[in-house]
Amino acid sequence: MSEIAVRIGGEAGDGIASVGESIARSFSRMGLHVFGFNAYQSVIRGGHVWYQARASPEHAHSQGDGADIVYALHRETVGIHAAGVRAGGTVIYDPEKFQVEPTDLPAGVTALGVPTLAIARKYTSQSILQNAAGTGAAAFLAGIPLDLFQEVLRDSFGGKKGEVVDWNLGAAAEGYHFAEQHASVHPHAPSQQGAPKLLMSGNEAIALGAAAAGCKFLSQYPMTPASSIMHWMAAHSPQIGVVVKQAEDELAAINMAIGASFAGVRAMTATSGGGFSLMVEALGMAGMTETPLVVVDAQRAGPSTGLPTKTEQGDLNLILGAGQGDFPRAILAPATPLEAYRAMIDAFRLAEDWQTPVIVASDLHLSESFQTVDRSDVDLNVAIPSLFPVAPNGHSYLRYQHTDSGVSPRAVPGQPGLQFVAGSDEHDERGHLVSDIVAGIPKWVSERQRMMEKRMKKLGGIARDAPPPVFEGPAGAPLTFVAWGSVVGAVRDAIVDLADGGKATNLLRFPTVYPLDAAAVTAAFGKTKRTLLVEQNFSGQFGRLLRAETGLVPTARFLKYDGEPFMPHEIVAKALEVI
Repeated sequence: MSEIAVRIGGEAGDGIASVGESIARSFSRMGLHVFGFNAYQSVIRGGHVWYQARASPEHAHSQGDGADIVYALHRETVGIHAAGVRAGGTVIYDPEKFQVEPTDLPAGVTALGVPTLAIARKYTSQSILQNAAGTGAAAFLAGIPLDLFQEVLRDSFGGKKGEVVDWNLGAAAEGYHFAEQHASVHPHAPSQQGAPKLLMSGNEAIALGAAAAGCKFLSQYPMTPASSIMHWMAAHSPQIGVVVKQAEDELAAINMAIGASFAGVRAMTATSGGGFSLMVEALGMAGMTETPLVVVDAQRAGPSTGLPTKTEQGDLNLILGAGQGDFPRAILAPATPLEAYRAMIDAFRLAEDWQTPVIVASDLHLSESFQTVDRSDVDLNVAIPSLFPVAPNGHSYLRYQHTDSGVSPRAVPGQPGLQFVAGSDEHDERGHLVSDIVAGIPKWVSERQRMMEKRMKKLGGIARDAPPPVFEGPAGAPLTFVAWGSVVGAVRDAIVDLADGGKATNLLRFPTVYPLDAAAVTAAFGKTKRTLLVEQNFSGQFGRLLRAETGLVPTARFLKYDGEPFMPHEIVAKALEVI
């Protein structure tokens, strides 16, 4: 087979994510490209959750469309997922828990009853051990070598020793050998493809990228799906020298980050849409004081608390307009963990070079999905020079000096001869306020106008300095997809599927959502014939921004807003309709 997908389903509390990640890590150690997708509800126990590990010798850009192996820990999993099992696939279940009849399965799909509970009872009375037995059976069907799978299980216990580890290794081996003896039909994953690959989630990549960029302070309040950024940073803070502060709320988190950056430290915060809503006033203060700041917004489905564990791209309007009044900002939108790693480096560089807030627009699908990355693509030797001036003679330092680029000489508290005022009110070049007794006087009316124009000059420079739009696929294709963020992954898979069907398409993706270089975007659109905007919100927010900034309107739109990620086959169907 060219690829294989293993899906595990059960209730929250059954350890589904741990089981799925063990399969995904096994594939990555075989040198395969992997995409691991975790679908869960916002309850601690109960409901239905599932995890899919998709592996291929080629890049696996999304969770894909179907599964070859489904390990069902309860009956509901069969009812929900059996229809998505491809011909030649297998559904694994425990006959002691429920039965699977041939009529429950599509044609060409077989059921394999594995006594997972009986195997678990050989070692302990804890039923959770059934996972090791069932996953062992899935590992055999997926063509994962037993010794490699056991190595992954051993590592997952974090170096712990004792009978619990031995129990899991033994149960996994028994499940593996049971499938080896009783399975009649099974797909095999592609064989070992070379050196093991890194496997990381979008949030892990964001944290790693921030560390590589020299971030030394993270202040954050936990909010799904951004919380694991803080978890990673806290776990690795001794090695990378980052101070991690769990704030009492999002208002404190962003103000702490602004304070740290004002003092000369590279700083960031991270949240989701609800938390970002609380940060908007402080974001404006960073804009007014021209303080570098990096904020990650891991979007989830809204409004309000919406669907807390589902994905969406619905915060773009919020991010674009956050904070009263006009001030420059940049919005970056990575599509994969590797792009997220690089986007964080770009974010800190842009924030410091242009002395302005930079927002990295992630989403739940990117934040919590796992994807393989080649080790050679992760460069940890990143050098972003700090731009602080040398103290001038006398008292001539102008913190907010008018310049052609809009960027003024930056100082930090404590530099001799570089004292200045940094207020959140409008100010002159030294930082002296013009908002109180002098407001309305012609001289200071003019100064307000000049200062606004100075700050807003930065937008043109940022647009030229930020990552530009990128074309992927054959030139001159009759249809070009337009996308940003994690949606790009499903589009990439759809392009492959369409090509297999004889339909050439390509992709124009936007790693920088704002500001847009209108000339570059217009030139890119000039190379297209028909365009299809693929976006995960109700109103086509990026499409509206594109039209507002450039006057360009995509030929057609495909919008999704049910909280579930795009599936490649959905995009294929829409593309064929447009073509």
